[in-house]
Amino acid sequence: MCTLLFAHRADPEYPLVIAANRDEHYGRATERADYWRDAPEVLGGRDGVAGGTWMALRRDGRWAALTNVREPGRVLERAPSRGDLVRDFLVGDVASPAAYLESVAARAQEYNGFNLVVGEAGGELWYLSNRDESSPARLQRIAPGIYGVSNALLDTPWPKVTRGREALDQELTRARAESRAPDADALLELLHDPRQAPDEQLPSTGVSHELERLLSPLFIATERYGTCSSTALVVDRLGRARFVERTTNPRVSPSGSDADFTLQLTRRAR
Repeated sequence: MCTLLFAHRADPEYPLVIAANRDEHYGRATERADYWRDAPEVLGGRDGVAGGTWMALRRDGRWAALTNVREPGRVLERAPSRGDLVRDFLVGDVASPAAYLESVAARAQEYNGFNLVVGEAGGELWYLSNRDESSPARLQRIAPGIYGVSNALLDTPWPKVTRGREALDQELTRARAESRAPDADALLELLHDPRQAPDEQLPSTGVSHELERLLSPLFIATERYGTCSSTALVVDRLGRARFVERTTNPRVSPSGSDADFTLQLTRRAR
């Protein structure tokens, strides 16, 4: 996943709202969102190569998501799959999100760069990156609010992150004014924003200026790489959840189709 936007306890009626894009090589094998055969309490897409995932939700409200850090000059060829970090939190029995991230922090430098968010819908939420140079592998408890992370640290103000957070905030504001739930279609629509950032606002991550420009939109579309799926998740205070994944990979048929799930979490959001 390359852009994760989330509202954590920013609205008392809807304590968790997520809008997220997964950017990947179009040809990488992927299983679309569903309940996992080997862990039927877990709902999410799955990497068909390494078996991990970029984002998933468990029926008791646990959820996790991950983005990669863009650093072309710093790649460990034999590093374990970062998608395992999301999977292991959801299929394991670690007592708390913080305890899980503490275990990850102890071995974080074995992995290529990542941002990892783990928590419980409406409960505690924690963040860890293994590329925080000021304090390597430092856990951060996330306070209530609206956040975004792409291929740099949490809330780094890349144009796509800033634009996405603003759009998420606007949808939450409209939903409150209209006394309705945040709309999954609206969340998916805000993720489908192809506008490139102005050259003067592009980050410098070690790739060419032309590639920085191509990777700058919320919705990426290049010849071989781009936004393969978009996900919207809305959880209300009673634990009712809607999880929608929209396939956007141009090499997958039917592109533009949705996997749409409604479920009651076994633990109410707080």
